Amino acid sequence: QVQLVESGGGLVQAGGSLRVSCVASTRTFSWYVMGWFRQAPGKEREFVARSSRIGSTSYGDSVKGRFTISRDDAKNTVYLQMNSLKPEDTAVYYCAAGSPMARDSPMGYDYWGQGTLVTVSS
Repeated sequence: QVQLVESGGGLVQAGGSLRVSCVASTRTFSWYVMGWFRQAPGKEREFVARSSRIGSTSYGDSVKGRFTISRDDAKNTVYLQMNSLKPEDTAVYYCAAGSPMARDSPMGYDYWGQGTLVTVSS
């Protein structure tokens, strides 16, 4: 069982930046694909970014060029740096951990955090 705890959400103005973090309670953190998803009210959960154990990354089309995912395996932590934020980025952001086969679908992830709310004001 892996527990994930997100932090760093909050209120930011459009055009601003925010970094959210996720700490995992596992001794095998480096093995997992770590992903970020988001869910806005009334919408489906959306893929944001993922980082594989070999260092490759992938991003959703709506955040490419603005968001950066990174991980620190020594600290069991994955980060999501969000720049040039837009009001449409407002959502609850979830951290997730999956096997090396995990890709962009939430179905590929076995463990989820409780989420952290990011609100972007116009």
